[in-house]
Formats: sequence, structure tokens, C-alpha cells
Amino acid sequence: MHRRLIAPGALAAASLLLAIPASAADFQPGAPGIGDPYYPDYGNGGYDVSHYDLRLTYQPRTDELQGTATVLATTTQDLSRFDLDFLLDVSEVRVNGAKAAFTTSGQHELVITPAAPLPKGTPLTVVVRYSGVPSTKSAYGFTAWHRTPDGAVAADEPESAWWWFPSNDHPLDKATFDVSVAVPDGTQALSNGTLQSTSPARGWTRYNWRSAKPQATYLATLAIGKFDITTGKTAAGVPVINAYSKDLGDNDGAARASVERTGELVDWLTGYFGPYPFDSVGGYVPNTTTGYALETQTRVYYSPKQFANGSNTSVVVHELAHQWYGDDVSLKGWKDIWINEGFARYAQWLWSEHEGEGTAQQLADYVYASHTAGDAFWTVKPGDPGPDDQFDAAVYDRGALAIQALRNTVGEDAFFAILKGWPKEHAYGNASVADFQTYAEKVSGKPLASLFDTWLFQPSKPAAAAARGVAVARAATGPVRPRSWARIEATNDVHSG
Repeated sequence: MHRRLIAPGALAAASLLLAIPASAADFQPGAPGIGDPYYPDYGNGGYDVSHYDLRLTYQPRTDELQGTATVLATTTQDLSRFDLDFLLDVSEVRVNGAKAAFTTSGQHELVITPAAPLPKGTPLTVVVRYSGVPSTKSAYGFTAWHRTPDGAVAADEPESAWWWFPSNDHPLDKATFDVSVAVPDGTQALSNGTLQSTSPARGWTRYNWRSAKPQATYLATLAIGKFDITTGKTAAGVPVINAYSKDLGDNDGAARASVERTGELVDWLTGYFGPYPFDSVGGYVPNTTTGYALETQTRVYYSPKQFANGSNTSVVVHELAHQWYGDDVSLKGWKDIWINEGFARYAQWLWSEHEGEGTAQQLADYVYASHTAGDAFWTVKPGDPGPDDQFDAAVYDRGALAIQALRNTVGEDAFFAILKGWPKEHAYGNASVADFQTYAEKVSGKPLASLFDTWLFQPSKPAAAAARGVAVARAATGPVRPRSWARIEATNDVHSG
């Protein structure tokens, strides 16, 4: 090692240079999007959020929401101004205690200019006071706020936060949450995590919920209405909290017969995916007219329509599998949706095996044979489907086919080691399809680039020879439809309204 001698005068000059703060020209606005090509305006640049504290008051009769959001973050650049994703009417913004200027831009951007520029690495406390009627707000021609006869629900993907709290709305910026909601007596407020306390005062009751593990903003949920709430515990002692609107009508029994099995199904899934990663679990069924279910973290949202044809444990398995694949390990970009939906669908295939209604191999054979080479099904690439096909049936079914191909290629021991090890490898973080391939190759010791390319990225049906090579579609005349297929197929629109 060669040391260069520096004269004392030079040292003093260097120290002086280091002490000079960045000039105003060095401070730049944070980007109005986090950089996701599917949704260029979603999320924001320039800072990283660590915690949201939301203190809300909601009147179900008028759909009026008032709130104070305190957002804890750290700047990731020399920042002159920054955006939050939000739609409601803002009355005041403070940054580190000082009033900040604010305006709106585009369809969902709240643009904040602090009193003084913020150097990189600065801790931020951003307080936003706001109010509004969420059901009157829309962006890009839709709303993610759903009125019910006795209240409202916020649950949607890839966005729902804008209608009830300001955020950096992209899964890449996960944070912990405290959600405190005051509602009129006789009405309840549900959110993610655990209920810390309730406090009645002058005809209102405040519900205080906490999510202590990192959570993507689209996985935050709020449900206000009149619910029947049940509680229990999994075999490992995880609290189970389920809730059902009191006016579900004919769907009430089937909803309960399905969602009340949550604890049992979590226990079963731990055998494949490892210990449950959060401090509570459960689901809620509000009286909405939507048709989808959503893996809102620890408190799954189910539409009553999911149970219109009777009990449906398959959809419960699907959404609970997301707690590991999608919630614990979240995607880096929305193009990585296969890691969420392919594995949640494959969990349904495993449940079918468990129930004796068709093995995963039989389901794979059936899916492969059900779509001819000219079927548009094969033009969707689960590894990068594009925003218009993000929730296409092919992402689910062809995505699960890819997982069965992986299972047959690496063998049972390596495959189930991958299934269980992946949530631990990236616990509470984010990962991509490429990251998953790298991990699967490390665990199995096999090169898998060709397999992943064939099943996830080629816009064509894998040739019969390739399919037979991974033991898919071996029956020349076409396999028999497994008994579980109708129930599994019914969840193909699990994310569509």
C-alpha cells in the first residue's frame, strides 16, 4: 500500500470544502414516479418511508373522511420538493414541524415544497391534514373506494391508498402502519394487523390498529360498517380475526364456512411455506358489489360473490398463500406479478392434492391440454405480462404450469426446499422473477434459464417434447378434468371487479 502525503494546508482546504453545504442548484425535485414501467406515475422518488401513522374520523352516513397522516421517511437525494400519491382535499402540510407549500399535479400527485431544501439522508416527519368524500374522487376513470350500505371499504390492486391516505404508493417502499379510526357507536372499523385498543367518547368509538411488519401500501385496508367479528388462534398461537357484514343475506353461511377455516389453512400452508410471517391473520366479507378477493396483509378482503355458489376454501387458500408470496416477499416491480399469482394459484393445486380432488400434475396436464397452440392464452408471458394482462388468467394458470415444470425438473426435495426457503430468503423485502430463478438454481444446483424462458417469457405454447421433458401433458388424448378444476377456475377473476 502506498500512502500519499498531504500538506497540512491542503488538509485544511479539503476540510473546508467538505463543510460547505450543497448549493440550492444541487437540490432537485423527487421524481413523480418510482420508476415502474407498468405504472410510470405510481410511487415517488427522493425518499423512503418507514412508517405511516393515520388518525382518521369517518361518518358512514355521508361518506365524509377526515384525517391526519404522519409519514416518517428519509430523503434519498438532495431534495427540493417531493410528491405523495393522494386524491382528497389537503388543508395543511408540515415537514419537520415547519409549514410547507403544496399543490396538486396530474391525476393523483400531491406536490410538497418544504420551507428549506432537504439534504440526502435527512429524517422526515411529514404531517398532512385532509378531508373529503372519497366516493366522489376518481383517477384514470375508476375508484378504489367502495361504499357499502353501512360504511365503506378501501381494498384494490395495484392501488387503493390514494382514496384514504397520502403515500409513496408502490410495493418497493414498504412501511409499518398505525391506523386509528373514529366511527359512530354501533359501527366498527377494521384494518390490518392487531387491534391495540378501542376508546369510546361522546357517541363515537376509536379503533386503533397496528401493523408491526413492513407492508406495501396497496395491502393496507380499511373497512367500516356493522360486522360480526369472530376470533381464534392458529396452532402456533397466531390470533385469527374474521369479520362478516351483518347483511350478507344468502351468502352468509357459505362465507363463514370458508373464512372460518383460516386458522386451519394457515397451519396447513406453514408445512409448505414455513412459519406464518405476521402477528395476526384473518379475513373480512363486507357487503360490497365487487367480485374480487384481495390479499390485504393479515386481513384478507373477500367479496360476497366469492361464496355465491357455496363454500370456497380454494379462494381462501389462494389469498392466504399470498401472505408469504406477495405480502411477506413483495414484488420489486409490477412485471414480477408471477411471484404473487403463480404461487398463490399453485397453492390451490396443492390444496387439491390434499383434498384428493386432483394432483398438481393432473391439473398441469389439464391446463396444458386445454389451450391449443393458437390460443391467446400462450401469448401472455407470466414473467412480464404487461400492465394490460397483469391479472390475465394465463398469469395464474400458465404461471402455475411453470411451477409444476420446476417441480418436475429439480425433484421433490429441492422443490419443496425452494418453496419454504424463498419467504425466509427475502423476508419482509422485495424480489424479482430473476431473483427467484437465481435462488432456485442455488438450491437445486441446476441451470434453469431455459426452463424459465420457455414457461414464463416465450409468447407461445411450449412444444409437446418440452412439456413431456418436464412431465407435463403426457396423455396424448388429453387428461380428464380434475374435480377441483371448477372451483379453481372460478378464482381466475379473483382480482377483477
